[in-house]
Amino acid sequence: MQRRLAVIMAFACLSILASPSHGQAAETAVPKVDYRLRTLPNGLKVFSIRDPSTANVAVQMWYGVGSKNDPAGRSGFAHLFEHLMFKGTRDMPPEFFDRLTEDVGGANNASTNDDYTNYFETAPANHLETLLWAEAERLGGLVVDEADFKSERAVVEEELRQRVLADPYGRLYALDIPEASYVLHPYHRPGIGSIADLDASTLADVRAFHAVYYRPDNVSLIVAGDFDPAQLDAWVDKYFGPISRPVGAIPQVTAVEPARSGPRLIDAYGPNVPLPAVVLTFAGPDAASPDATALQVLDAILSTGKSSRLYQSLVYRQQLAETVLSDAELRRQPGLFAVGAVMAGGKTPDQGEAALRAELKRLREEPVTTAELTAARNQLIADVLRGRETAEGRGFELGGAIVLEGDASRVNSDIAELRAITPADLQRAARRYLVDDRRVTIRYRPESERPAGQADVLVQDSPQVAAAPLQPPAVIPVVQTLPPAQRQPPPKPGPTVAPVPPKAVERALANGLRVIVAKTSDLPIVTAELTIKDGAASDPAGLAGLAGVTAALLPQGSTTRSASEIATQVEALGGALSADAGYDSSQISLSGLSDTLAQALPILADLARHPAFAQDELDRLKTQKRDELTVALQEPGTLARLVMARLVFAEGPYGHPSSGSPASLERITRAAVVQQYQRLYRPDNAVLVLTGDITPDAGFALAEQAFGDWARPTQAPPKPATGGAVPGGRVIVVDLPGTGQAAVAVGAASIARLDPAYYRVAVANGVLGGGYSARLNAEIRVKRGLSYGAGSVMEARRGEGVFEASVQTKNESADEVVGLLLEQIQRLGAEQASSEELAARKASLIGEFGRTADTGAGLAGLLTQDAIYGVDLSEIGRYAAQVEAVDPGQVRAAALELADPGRLDVVVVGDAKLFLDALKRRFPKLEVIEAGALNLDSASLRGPAGG
Repeated sequence: MQRRLAVIMAFACLSILASPSHGQAAETAVPKVDYRLRTLPNGLKVFSIRDPSTANVAVQMWYGVGSKNDPAGRSGFAHLFEHLMFKGTRDMPPEFFDRLTEDVGGANNASTNDDYTNYFETAPANHLETLLWAEAERLGGLVVDEADFKSERAVVEEELRQRVLADPYGRLYALDIPEASYVLHPYHRPGIGSIADLDASTLADVRAFHAVYYRPDNVSLIVAGDFDPAQLDAWVDKYFGPISRPVGAIPQVTAVEPARSGPRLIDAYGPNVPLPAVVLTFAGPDAASPDATALQVLDAILSTGKSSRLYQSLVYRQQLAETVLSDAELRRQPGLFAVGAVMAGGKTPDQGEAALRAELKRLREEPVTTAELTAARNQLIADVLRGRETAEGRGFELGGAIVLEGDASRVNSDIAELRAITPADLQRAARRYLVDDRRVTIRYRPESERPAGQADVLVQDSPQVAAAPLQPPAVIPVVQTLPPAQRQPPPKPGPTVAPVPPKAVERALANGLRVIVAKTSDLPIVTAELTIKDGAASDPAGLAGLAGVTAALLPQGSTTRSASEIATQVEALGGALSADAGYDSSQISLSGLSDTLAQALPILADLARHPAFAQDELDRLKTQKRDELTVALQEPGTLARLVMARLVFAEGPYGHPSSGSPASLERITRAAVVQQYQRLYRPDNAVLVLTGDITPDAGFALAEQAFGDWARPTQAPPKPATGGAVPGGRVIVVDLPGTGQAAVAVGAASIARLDPAYYRVAVANGVLGGGYSARLNAEIRVKRGLSYGAGSVMEARRGEGVFEASVQTKNESADEVVGLLLEQIQRLGAEQASSEELAARKASLIGEFGRTADTGAGLAGLLTQDAIYGVDLSEIGRYAAQVEAVDPGQVRAAALELADPGRLDVVVVGDAKLFLDALKRRFPKLEVIEAGALNLDSASLRGPAGG
């Protein structure tokens, strides 16, 4: 399930670029989304976007049914049904859909929105006919039996626990906001539903829902990528043409939300809420409204980037909030506009509400500046262009226009409305919709602050909600999966379409800076990533988080620009800055518009070369990071990862949290930051990668202009810190009472990136937990319904890497899941993978790698990683061959090392009273630590903070 928290603006084809030096917008033409539409006699609309430059094809099915169509007493049903569409059909057994996508190097997924449900796949282009056949099978012959229904319902309930009940703010965003903001319209009911409603659903409900809504005249098929148009038409006619259109009309939601008559205040509570929050919502227009664009621009002005009004006011100047948000949540029917904040430590929701209302009052009373409007436009356009890098992304843009705006042509006209918006239009929209006495205020606080005896005022299925009518036909045919001998086999793939990877070109400047450039796109967007070849592994003892703080301070002021000036200048150019540090590297990245790179790159260089490290900025950043940690330490999955790092590496360079701890952040001084910077930030210890719409010659010229006179110190660069793994075998339980799920992890040290066994270990990990069809997910989610997802990662680093298998499950299942993880890890070394399984997992690895390299930002990340670890850049072009060369024996040998029981550490974070007794029977020597007493500064995980 996806919750739309971003603008519905990603349907544009013209770029408006601004230059601060000229003070007005310039326009750069971008080709339109060139789609073709044909409609079959049964009502199926077929949209196609041909792109012969890619070796992939995307197939998407956009159904006109979403959470607002959930039947009475069945909240969450459309989303549950989305999951069931991946079960069997007349000719496909359950889970076979993944064999046709992931196992050939593709990917598939789906999402449920309030107004629609979409299913989408990307695969090598020669598998197009197979994908069309499979989607037609799901539409015309879905099969769900009682066992599959109950198993997938359990998976959905685990998704609810993970996304909503285990997340400190999950209840606020997923449940409280919709329930508080609507009274009558079905948008009131959360799309994820409730455990009670999910438990009440039946197999008969599934069949009725499919019969009513899953019909050819209620879906748009989008095909984007490399295909022959005539062949596509023939295949669509062959597979979709025979599906008949039902006689009855498609039920429509006609409920109209009553106008708000005054302000409303709601107090909501949740367990493990580390910082209070406040959200204000207002009734908004529908996505096709003439006012929609104005609200999207207001959204960007309020919360996009560090120059935004809410960030500057609540986070930066007043230091009231840890996080701010705004959201123009526009739907097919009238939607919402929301603003909100998670408060900083010691601040109250009342303070947040007052500050938010003050900013909204400014919008109503004062026109926004031309500069703000220009910056918002450019940010929106940059987002649009980043989404359009792939065929799949262009399909999403078109689908959004169809299902939300009701008109596919809006994909090529929405941008004109953005160009025409004026400050007066924005003020008029603010006055019309953001009316102070029509707000709903939600104050969200810890359960411990609820007054005694006070019940929840929000009711998920209140009697007045107008549930969508559901009138299935009197007779619903029950389809059964045919015996294997009678099934229609899927079409065979066509000739392979070989991808052509972008070519990376490199050059070293005279000062030692390594510059790598790869032209990846004709879209006017670029990514620039400057990476220092050392990071948190070099944090001095007791100063965990120093590398991260040093990197994060770079955009917070140079010797010539303040933090606010930096944010304003970069974001006016359509750019976005980010800076952080991992264990082996520190990065400052810029993504934006290629036409303004010549202006933006010198700003990036200024930050890297002339940071101010002002004391007030350091103090502000440390406060923000402590608040971020306060939130993170209430998330079971995050906490499990932090504890696992300590178990595997103890006091070694990779053992401490790269983000720091509350105690270590307190000890970081400006002197320590300056010393860290002076030691590591130098051109001969850095790599600059440029990707996107830029040629190598242009990239090298810009790099020389911005960095060519960066002086190289006379002394040699420092040697990075690495490694430090310790013997494993510890079992740690972190007790986090009240959390809605347990996080379970099993891990050990792994190999370095330059280890000759790298590809063998990568394939072994792929077999174990590298995707939906891998063993862990197949065993824990698909077979048993114990989790929303289970997997493993093999993170190879400069020194020893880390292997970790992880899963989140309901607290009561923690012990069972620990056993399943250990069993599958050990089985990997005990049994040799079959040739079929190995071929599928290799294809999945290669496909995932290819999709990453298909975007400028993704390729920049791959090139940077290879550069900092000393891997030859040509390795990217050989990735597929290296993976294919791994044989079953090598996989088993690699797995034997991973599966050594004596090396494995186990971490379980959850509500211990619900699983501890069972886990003690499995591990009599396990250690229990209360979450509040956990000391991440110590390898023992105990003792006083900072010990």
